[in-house]
Amino acid sequence: MERTLICETPKKVGKKIKINGFVHVVRAHGKIAFADITDRSGILQVVGEEDLADLRPQYAVEIEGVVQARPEKMINDKIKTGTVELTAEKVIVLAKSDEMPFDMGGETLNLELPTLLDFRTLTLRHQKIKEIFKVQAAVLAGFRNASEDIGCTEVTVPTISASATEGGAEVFSVDYYGHKAFMTQSPQLYKQMMVPSLERVYTIAKAYRAEPSVTTRHLSEATQMDCELGFVEFDELLDALEFVGGKTLKYVEEKCGKIFKDYGVSELKIPAKIPRLTMREAQVIIKDRTGVDHTKEKDLDPEDEKEICKWALEEKESDLVTVTHYPTKKRAFYTKPDPEDPEFSLSYDLLFRGLEILSGSQRVNDHEELVSAIKDRGMDPANFTMYLQTFKYGMPPEGGFSFGLERITMKLLNLGNVREASLFPRDMERVDFRFSQKEDLSSK
Repeated sequence: MERTLICETPKKVGKKIKINGFVHVVRAHGKIAFADITDRSGILQVVGEEDLADLRPQYAVEIEGVVQARPEKMINDKIKTGTVELTAEKVIVLAKSDEMPFDMGGETLNLELPTLLDFRTLTLRHQKIKEIFKVQAAVLAGFRNASEDIGCTEVTVPTISASATEGGAEVFSVDYYGHKAFMTQSPQLYKQMMVPSLERVYTIAKAYRAEPSVTTRHLSEATQMDCELGFVEFDELLDALEFVGGKTLKYVEEKCGKIFKDYGVSELKIPAKIPRLTMREAQVIIKDRTGVDHTKEKDLDPEDEKEICKWALEEKESDLVTVTHYPTKKRAFYTKPDPEDPEFSLSYDLLFRGLEILSGSQRVNDHEELVSAIKDRGMDPANFTMYLQTFKYGMPPEGGFSFGLERITMKLLNLGNVREASLFPRDMERVDFRFSQKEDLSSK
């Protein structure tokens, strides 16, 4: 008998079918037992006798039976299959499970973050956790669609580089056949190299940051969604990033409306014209609203980002706000200074509901200017030979932007920590397991 997905069962009333899935919970009531079975498409109540009562959570099973309509007073309107149930006639255990270390039967997993991640292969099975990564998949799909709408071609780029992308010490070095190499801090240099070839490109790539910080918004290994565009000027770049950002978010809302409802996410407010401010303009607004004077600071701190997003929502009915013109010295060497005021750069961040989810800039496209910028940052142009080769032989005006996949996912679902939005997060304390946990396990 061919397998039926659980989501299809409401259309199969009165028919004998076979389902495969995992046992979520079992409830025994005398001679009758009820089991909730999950597969990739949903959850279904199964009714049976002793063979059903013998099942345990997370057993992989195959069940044959007849789909029955539930009595009206027994309908569960919280799930798509709530109008039906399966009367089991044959139950086969495909794989048994050890006793779970915690209860997986609730609507949410009430676990502290370390436990949630220490048992990651188990917690990822919970419906509420699975929903996070369905949203994340929609973010990726929405980004791809929007990037292709603006004429970008998808490329893949290396994660091992001959030089530190951003400069500085926050890099992971690797022994590459006896030579020194680095894990890329971003796909930045390689996507720029593609502009003279394909003109407009996008990539989804891993980025590695050896930042000595343990915060709720930073990961040592993160996923970036990047675009790089040739033959563009600053205002065109702002139009492009706002289009891609807005369309990506709208796509996720359209595809994941039920999940948003489950997580209590309010309707997105993305106007046709997203508000734009320079960093200094944003700081003045914050000062006027809060009395906190950061007008001499060289960046927006997290509280500033939250406040200017409140302003955008209250004054412009927008969950997004674009902030431009950060100090040139605070941005990477390839960032183009504003010709009218070189102290500030043609750079930008896109903020969403209090959090920066995108960063980018118009790039320096002149070879000699770029060499000078590298030297000014105390770096050796010889370490950027292939990158500079691209500019030596003609690079048009160009620029781009980068979204943080895990950050967007975290903010969309109001998660408390970006690690919840990473399948297998890496940070200062963890590669798969916490380092302290691995030591405990090895000593047993």
